[in-house]
Amino acid sequence: MMDWAEKYRPQHLQDIVGNTTAVREMAEWARTWTRDAKPQILYGKPGIGKTTAAYALANDMQWEVVEMNASDQRTKAIIERIAGSSSTTASLTGARRKLIILDEADNLHGSADRGGARAIIDLIKNSRQPILLIANDLYGIPGELKKLCEPVQFRALQARSIVPRLRHICAAEDIRCDDDAVLASIAEASGGDMRAAINMLCAAGIGSPVLTERDVATGQKDERSTIFDLISGIFRGKQDAELMQLSREVSDTPDTVEQWIGANLGHIGDLHSRAEAYRWLARADEFVGLTYRRQYYTLWRYATALMLLGTASAAGGGGLKGRIAPPSRWQSMARGRRQKMIRTSVLTRLSSRLHIPQTTLREDFLTPISLMVDGDPEYFVEHLGLDQDELNFFLHDKERAKSIIKAMAKSRRETEKQRTTGAAAQEGEPDPVNAEEKEKPAAARENQATLFDGF
Repeated sequence: MMDWAEKYRPQHLQDIVGNTTAVREMAEWARTWTRDAKPQILYGKPGIGKTTAAYALANDMQWEVVEMNASDQRTKAIIERIAGSSSTTASLTGARRKLIILDEADNLHGSADRGGARAIIDLIKNSRQPILLIANDLYGIPGELKKLCEPVQFRALQARSIVPRLRHICAAEDIRCDDDAVLASIAEASGGDMRAAINMLCAAGIGSPVLTERDVATGQKDERSTIFDLISGIFRGKQDAELMQLSREVSDTPDTVEQWIGANLGHIGDLHSRAEAYRWLARADEFVGLTYRRQYYTLWRYATALMLLGTASAAGGGGLKGRIAPPSRWQSMARGRRQKMIRTSVLTRLSSRLHIPQTTLREDFLTPISLMVDGDPEYFVEHLGLDQDELNFFLHDKERAKSIIKAMAKSRRETEKQRTTGAAAQEGEPDPVNAEEKEKPAAARENQATLFDGF
């Protein structure tokens, strides 16, 4: 049996339920698209029509679709091979344009996506085709990438907007539903998620000619609270019983919840109240430690009660003053993992080029090589293929590394432009690269020839 959510997916923008403003922005962007137009980022919670709208837009404009999502490996090489080549070539199917869709753009992380964000930035700058990025969390997209795009927000659907679509599906599937309240209960339970609402309708109505309230009760969406619901409840003054219920529904353990609470105590503006919250959190931390030392997990309930109820009391229902932040410890760990990945990448490349073990490189040669890179960074960027992060690994100067990479990229674009337009180089002008080489001290040239000859 075909999935109902896929079976009844809208094929045209005019059939999209809700988000009229976002759909209008997409249509206007496509109608007036030029190579100077910024890509759009469609963002919002899952199941509210972002990907559906992207495909409907392509269908309305008669554009071919090239999609990459989180199930694909999104390394720099793969993005350049699949999306990059598509962005600079014409469609083989005769379509007017190609629409490049990069789904889950807020999920570029880990070694599998190494260089993916940078490759997408390069893709955007050089593309001759329209690009749409899709994300659940706009804040999860790297800032440099976000600056190059126009954000388009998709909001959760209202229950009254979902009911007509559910009624249409019932009619198409020959399911009788005489009471709109039954469909309304599905729409309310879906939390604004059209895909969830259709799946719930399918679970309740399949194999039954009549849809009843009892059928709907057995097909309800499995609602589990998230850590965001719990943190929000603490600062917004939920009752003690509600907070304890939320803590049982989240999948995070008390030690993780403690880190989340600690990362968000800045939302308590009054310093005396914030100090009180820290005291409760410290007391809860003692029980977390006892739990692990004694392997007596019953103590977790005391830790949970202290951190939730104590912090909520100190917060006094003052609410959140901004978005919920993840634990800073996680951010530090992520930075550490990133630095380790960069170091490993650099050492692997050097080891392969110089035929020297990585351990020997790290212990004996890293300092002299760093001094050489510092003296002539452009040479090593060119011959080792270093990106900004890898160059910064040697220079320890982020701004300088950024400016060097930017200048070299600009120089490459100008050279490519001259080549494609057939501009001939001026006769008799000295080669700036060779002239620069001649000006270097002989020792520097000898070192380069000895270490990197044959690149």
